[in-house]
Amino acid sequence: MKIAELTRQLAGSNIQPLYLVTGTERYLLNQIRAQFKAIIPEDQAQMNVGSYDMVQTPVAVALDDAMAMPFFGEHRLVVIDEPYFLTGEKSKSKVDHDLDALLKFIEHPEPTTILVFFAPYDKLDNRKKLVKTLKKVAVNVDASPLSERDARQFVEQQVDHDGYKFGPGALDTLIQRTGADLSLMMAALTKLELFAVQDHVMTTVAVTGLVAQSLDDNVFDLVNAVLGRNVKRAVSLYHDLLATGEEPLRINAVLVSQFRLLLQVKVLASRGLSQGSLAGQLKVHPYRVKLALQSDRHFSQRDLSRAFLGLINIETQLKQTQDDPELLFNLFMLQFTNQAA
Repeated sequence: MKIAELTRQLAGSNIQPLYLVTGTERYLLNQIRAQFKAIIPEDQAQMNVGSYDMVQTPVAVALDDAMAMPFFGEHRLVVIDEPYFLTGEKSKSKVDHDLDALLKFIEHPEPTTILVFFAPYDKLDNRKKLVKTLKKVAVNVDASPLSERDARQFVEQQVDHDGYKFGPGALDTLIQRTGADLSLMMAALTKLELFAVQDHVMTTVAVTGLVAQSLDDNVFDLVNAVLGRNVKRAVSLYHDLLATGEEPLRINAVLVSQFRLLLQVKVLASRGLSQGSLAGQLKVHPYRVKLALQSDRHFSQRDLSRAFLGLINIETQLKQTQDDPELLFNLFMLQFTNQAA
């Protein structure tokens, strides 16, 4: 179930006793949480809303709350956060959880309690009986990162609802500067709408001036300059990053990360994996995979490997020597450019 369907369900009379919210998109998770809390009237919230972090609190405490009758209200809302026991991960927490009791409750929930599991993980352990049962009987709500197309549509709908619109190219610039990250885009809208309060039109100039370009985005331009063997532009971009106060090791780490992603996408795409499958397997935002696929069409795996290994070498020298970072990068570019394609 998507957030729009959930909104309609919670606004009606078909509210269910169990919900499982999965996915890692922060903005959607916050919106979904707010919608559940809105079910309980404000004057009843103190007595009828409980939130429990499973890293710190035994699940039995949450169940005691879930089995209680609402206090002067129709529903009791119980939220279970960080239910790591639904995954294959091991927690450092020493909290003892009675999962058999939880399974029994899930199989026979209290009709006046709304029990919501917020599981912000990439995947759950579907081999566990608890997970299988919960997925079967609960309403499954998806809060996964949106694709570029879906994020674009989501933002456009919100802007239209607010009575604003994007000028030519403005939304494209916003997507490029935020990496199509919905949380970043929605945070930027507040500033953009305030800036455009007179004519209600958000322009490319406004986006460029108000939405900072991330290091990853700047480095993406640098990656293309490196692979294009454009020494002058690559050296200039590297110098500009240093001039903004970015640490050489951090710049290099992001470069290494970008080239690692390009290599991974190159190899896996050759095996027939789709863009969506690549994003899921590599655990990165779909927009980054899209950009990687676009870049990979123009460069060989050999070039990507050479650049990656050259940057690993820079990292070693940055950690072990006092050599000038710009000099090391210049030498890397000269060596890489002189290698046969």
